[in-house]
Amino acid sequence: MGKTDTEKKYMKKLDKYKKTSRQNIPVKRKAGFEKRHVLWGIFITCVSFVLSMLVLFASTSLLEAVRPAFAFIVVLVIITAGVVFDVIGIAVTAADETPFHSMASKRIRGARQSLILLRNAPRVSSFCNDVIGDICGVVSGVAAASIVYRIFTASGYISLIETVTGALIAAVTVGGKAFAKNIGINNANYIVYWVGRILSCFSFGKRKKGQRCSG
Repeated sequence: MGKTDTEKKYMKKLDKYKKTSRQNIPVKRKAGFEKRHVLWGIFITCVSFVLSMLVLFASTSLLEAVRPAFAFIVVLVIITAGVVFDVIGIAVTAADETPFHSMASKRIRGARQSLILLRNAPRVSSFCNDVIGDICGVVSGVAAASIVYRIFTASGYISLIETVTGALIAAVTVGGKAFAKNIGINNANYIVYWVGRILSCFSFGKRKKGQRCSG
């Protein structure tokens, strides 16, 4: 049975659409990996390993030496640090570089450092979101487990308590980062400016003699 006129028109339109789509999709694709990307991946892996070891060792030693109440405060500080760095990582990717050029031309402190952050946005975001964020997540989980074992080691419900505590920490971390994402996107330029301003305090070679970091 031959095709009807409606089917033939539909097939012609479909072929035309496919042909147009293949020609007009403005997508660029690069094959392979650049050497600098491979080196950055290896570097960030090594940095993550070293930082994880140091932070886990320091937090474990600290939690064993302090009271449980203070240990919970340490866990909250670690979670907060992860959320703060997540905000910075998001802000760097969402910020607009244009106003910082004007600020840099006026020699406003922190503008030059902000431009450096924005020009290295993928690396800064990877460091803040992936390295620091993941390390804080792991450390907070380990710290919580350590606290639970110290307090409820004689309890028959220790497995349940550990599960609930881990779920609570995960919920607080995820909820905090979800809330922080809106802050990072909506106040991206402001956040990047203040991060750059803080970093300018450590640019001793470029800072004029007698110039203060505050104010």
